[in-house]
Amino acid sequence: MEFSELNLDESVLSALDTMNFKECTPVQEHTIPVLLEGHDLIGVAQTGTGKTAAYLLPVLSKLCNGEYPEDSINCIIMSPTRELAIQIDRQMEAFSYFMPVSGVAVYGGNDGVRFEQEKKGLTLGADVVIATPGRLISHLSLGYVDLSRVSFFILDEADRMLDMGFYDDIIQIVKHLPKERQTIMFSATMPEKIRQLADNILNNPVEVKLAVSKPAEKIIQAAYVCYESQKLEIIKDLFSSQQPERVIIFASSKVKVKEVTKALLRMKLNVGEMHSDLEQGQREEILHEFRNGKVNILVATDIVARGIDIDDIRLVINYDVPHDCEDYVHRIGRTARANNDGCAITFVSETEQTKFYQIEKFLDKIIYKLQIPDQIGEGPEYKPKTTQNNRKKRNVKKQGVQNSKKKFSKKKISS
Repeated sequence: MEFSELNLDESVLSALDTMNFKECTPVQEHTIPVLLEGHDLIGVAQTGTGKTAAYLLPVLSKLCNGEYPEDSINCIIMSPTRELAIQIDRQMEAFSYFMPVSGVAVYGGNDGVRFEQEKKGLTLGADVVIATPGRLISHLSLGYVDLSRVSFFILDEADRMLDMGFYDDIIQIVKHLPKERQTIMFSATMPEKIRQLADNILNNPVEVKLAVSKPAEKIIQAAYVCYESQKLEIIKDLFSSQQPERVIIFASSKVKVKEVTKALLRMKLNVGEMHSDLEQGQREEILHEFRNGKVNILVATDIVARGIDIDDIRLVINYDVPHDCEDYVHRIGRTARANNDGCAITFVSETEQTKFYQIEKFLDKIIYKLQIPDQIGEGPEYKPKTTQNNRKKRNVKKQGVQNSKKKFSKKKISS
């Protein structure tokens, strides 16, 4: 379906035309008509499916068409991280180019000047406020923010917000909102706590659920089955003969990110780190250096990395096996974007083998296992806990493994 077939305001269509956006993604095709009709909505869709436009376009269209107060906050968009808030703000600026719609991004940091700028936008009544929960509550607690005329309340990546412990903050913010509003929630997964939150804040919502898509075929996927102690040695070997370029290494926690970064710095590699202990200015500086090539390797946690929007990542390394299939798809989806090629390598320790098998099962393929370099020593045998029936089923996929092996052998790690 094309955007021109939807009942969007002409100003929105003009912006889309300028950006050369013609075709809707599936999530946009299924959600935009529902939102234009005014229904509450739960959208289950992973990152990279176009969900930001799926809620921004109908809201901006309504703000152009409807009779909304000029001196009040009309829409609140909640984001789990500063990086995602910045990304949403940039997209809103692009989509609202031809519209008299104002916006302000509200996120954490110790910059007093920025806090005053946020205060000014909130008190004057920006049409759209994009905020992280903690920062918005900081402003609310000072008594000058009026949310009583908000018409649209949007939660983006709701599952991540709950993972980060923002459930009570969201409920506190909701208490400042009018009961008569349109509430929109997007989440990559739908655990019980998300259902509980939806029951509390949404009114008879329409549910749109898109199946988690498989990684792009052009991503060359491989894995090292290794001991935990061998992971850093494998990285050292990978980059011993060629300079790494545009590499993201995902680790399971900020503690692990710090440990890996220190180890890579000792190897004289050009590396930066991204985790929640850094101030906003530090994160932005590291991202800027990574985009400009001053930093070649970025070590990051999943949560922080959701705000990284860089098209030419050459290699993704999963230092730890992701917790679930959605996280794996999201991580490796950082590479092979915008018609570029890319590789994804996962380190699988003994204790992570069953989790990795579940990812293979979800992908319906066996990921090619690379041989550990001789000087590092032998790794453990790949023996994930599974049933005999599943083993038989997996044997059918061996042709796919051979294809991956051929592709990977021709692919340079850093070019």
